[in-house]
Amino acid sequence: MISRIAWDRAENAEIPLAGRGSTMTQTPKNIEVRLKLPMLEIAGSWEPNDAERRAAWELYVELITRVSVVPLREDEGLLREALTSLYSLFGTTREILRRHGPQIAEPKRSGQYNFGYLAVAMLNYGVRPLLATWHPALEDWESRRPTDCSRRDHERAWPQADELRAALNDTRRNLAVYADLLATACGVPNLLGAYPSPRS
Repeated sequence: MISRIAWDRAENAEIPLAGRGSTMTQTPKNIEVRLKLPMLEIAGSWEPNDAERRAAWELYVELITRVSVVPLREDEGLLREALTSLYSLFGTTREILRRHGPQIAEPKRSGQYNFGYLAVAMLNYGVRPLLATWHPALEDWESRRPTDCSRRDHERAWPQADELRAALNDTRRNLAVYADLLATACGVPNLLGAYPSPRS
């Protein structure tokens, strides 16, 4: 569940950012991909082109600023908000794929992966199974909330709350590995270290 890189600074010293005068430096030429998702394990290599790096940066920013990869503490936030955040990744990813076009999903030599495949695989195998199971289950519980009970209190009283929280943590760990892969493709350090660790 880690990504390893092979540097080739001679060929990939600087990658221009779209719409900006700045560049990303020391971007890797080849990335070894290892992602273990529910019902799918991805292992191989990825040589991102410039368009893929720009798309990777956009999706990386979306991932690291959401509950999707930030630990949801038991005393903070709502499970519904976490599910909604995960669901919104579908629209975000769809827009990124549409905006950057087919060059981020073109077949590569020797069966190498591309951004398009990795992005869609993470959604369909890393996020969709959780939403398919837990969105309707939580929705059913929410429909039974008494009028004099807050959403927060009603959610905390849900017998399956801890089970969903554990499932969210499993998904978060997968997405964190995915985010690290995207950071590697962009040649930037993983910014998840900027978030505080969960309190014990």
